[in-house]
Amino acid sequence: MKSISATEFQTVKQLEEVVLIDVREKDEYQAGHIPGADNFPLSELGTIYTNLDKNQSYYVVCQAGGRSGRACEFLEAQGFDVTNVTGGMNEWQGEVDK
Repeated sequence: MKSISATEFQTVKQLEEVVLIDVREKDEYQAGHIPGADNFPLSELGTIYTNLDKNQSYYVVCQAGGRSGRACEFLEAQGFDVTNVTGGMNEWQGEVDK
């Protein structure tokens, strides 16, 4: 599984257009998320992942990196190109939308 630290991701996000999936639950996402992140809660991912495009690369974030790691494993098994943002929101130092 590919991974990138939250700090490294912040640099990548500034330099290129990325697609970010936040797999935290809806209330966590609404409390504060990285601008531009789409919410695909891990608890629903098994049914809503079909809305994703297999031709697109995705970065996946959660609160600390565990749920996003599980989401990446699942999505990789379905044929998606995904990268886990380790450290998640706990280590994110950039802007947060609410």
